Amino acid sequence: MEPTTTVRDQILDHAITLMMLRGYNGFSYRDLSELVGVKTSSIHYYFPSKDDLVLEAVSVYSSDILGALGKIDASLSADQKLGKYTKLFGRTLGEGDQICLCGMLAADIEALPDAVRSAVQAFFKANESWLAKVLAQGAKEGTLNVSSKPENAARTLYAAYQGSVLASRLFRTKARLEDVENAWKVSK
Repeated sequence: MEPTTTVRDQILDHAITLMMLRGYNGFSYRDLSELVGVKTSSIHYYFPSKDDLVLEAVSVYSSDILGALGKIDASLSADQKLGKYTKLFGRTLGEGDQICLCGMLAADIEALPDAVRSAVQAFFKANESWLAKVLAQGAKEGTLNVSSKPENAARTLYAAYQGSVLASRLFRTKARLEDVENAWKVSK
């Protein structure tokens, strides 16, 4: 028997999906009430303001993604880790119509409250930190092309992944993600 999803969880799930599709200003409590089948006052019970909802959505999304990163086998070579990362990033595309929640929110940065902005920045930094470790490992192993300090290269690589999901969405193909991964791998 599957556990019952709470109304609060349904609200969060739909909010995350809507933001990945439309951004911060692209959904309302009315949209959520229709999707979940509750009154908007019920949503306000769980999340008094949209900012509260978005902050919790970023927290849940970050925990899920960073948790998945933590499950990537530490004994893998760096190029294999990067391959797993690419697949994880590709999962966010859904049917090719979504982008990373924090990437979408970063595009709306001027509309975000400070707490959400900080949470999005923390998500970016956590990804860049993980990638820096993988790049350092790959440089040492000779499995990844790293021509600068791993921290600088990680920011560039993460920006490439974020940009590739925009292009993947535009062209409805995940090949753009694979192009990013392949650009960093040492040819064998």
